Amino acid sequence: MTTSTLPTGAATPESARRARPALFIMFLGSFSLVTAEFLPPGVLTTLAEDLRVAEGVVGLSVSATALTALLAALGLSSLFPRVDRRTLLVVLTVGAAVSNLVVALAPNIVLLLIARLLLGVAVGGYWSMALVIASQLVPAARLGKAMMIVNAGTTVATVAGVPLGVLLSTFAGWRVVFVVAAGLTVVAAVAVHLVLPPIAPTPGIGWAAMGGALRAPGVALGLVSVVAVIGGHFAGYTYIRPALAELLGAGPAVIPVLLALFGIGGLFGNFVLGALADRRLGVLLPAVPAAIGLSLVAIIASGAVPALGYVAVVLWGAAFGGILNLVQVWVSRLLPDRVEAGGGLVVAGFQLAIILGSAVGGRGVDSIGLAATYGLAAVAAVLGGIAIRVSLSRAPR
Repeated sequence: MTTSTLPTGAATPESARRARPALFIMFLGSFSLVTAEFLPPGVLTTLAEDLRVAEGVVGLSVSATALTALLAALGLSSLFPRVDRRTLLVVLTVGAAVSNLVVALAPNIVLLLIARLLLGVAVGGYWSMALVIASQLVPAARLGKAMMIVNAGTTVATVAGVPLGVLLSTFAGWRVVFVVAAGLTVVAAVAVHLVLPPIAPTPGIGWAAMGGALRAPGVALGLVSVVAVIGGHFAGYTYIRPALAELLGAGPAVIPVLLALFGIGGLFGNFVLGALADRRLGVLLPAVPAAIGLSLVAIIASGAVPALGYVAVVLWGAAFGGILNLVQVWVSRLLPDRVEAGGGLVVAGFQLAIILGSAVGGRGVDSIGLAATYGLAAVAAVLGGIAIRVSLSRAPR
């Protein structure tokens, strides 16, 4: 592996010239990784039947991916402090392709879960590198718009990638779907190698630097806030199907329409909020989590006013679709000279929120019911938004 000789900390003329195609290649990578990450729930029943295990055991494949993604986001930069980030990104994407191929061929659940652990490393590493790569391709004032392009891959994967994978599985089987996913990630790896310029690591990478970044003014408070907001979202979203059925009274034919509206809202929110993130960050940081909280409350009330449920899922999707853009710009403001460490902390916070949000949400649904769980999730999102706005005031001038 080679090290990059490009300077760090700002976009060079050469990297600026190649920024747009490079960002679209990053979009392709995020699309392929997120599609693979969330395919198992879509093919859960047939996969469980084929491997002769309970559906809940197959569900562990998503949690396993989130766990290793968290660890990779925190530790990968420290393990490879001098490696060109383009090279590292290619290796991670190839690792994702290997993971998908092993899943497609897995004769048992043990090998499948091991392969999903490898995918988690690729996902966590990819997202922790994405922010530093974008920050070296474009000027700081355009970072939000750059990440809007990269993060659109996540939304498109949710809206189109996973549903298309599920549709293909009905005709060709779930194993073929993962073979296709492996092929897509190979294409992404080749494209990254051909299109991205060499990207040097940012200064101050390592475990000590990561701890120093966490101790920087406002960072710890902001990360706790991110976990609260994203955890609140996943406490609700993990159980959105039963919530729409029980609270809104939506039937089997209506729920897919509502989920599609959520996805459309997410795509809209990614582009709109991404375009505004650089200029309106202080206003959007509390407003967007508040929109998530308001949407959760509206779903609780939608039994009496069904139209609220339709508005709520669009608003919820739009707010969540843009929140990652805001958080990435936020951490770049607090840690302008340690963007890679900040990106790793943000990705780790997101993965931790996925694990905690789904677990706490499940506990709440079983013990206090859907409505009360959605209410508590709304409170967590709103309070988290307020706290992360407070943390922004500690950013260096």
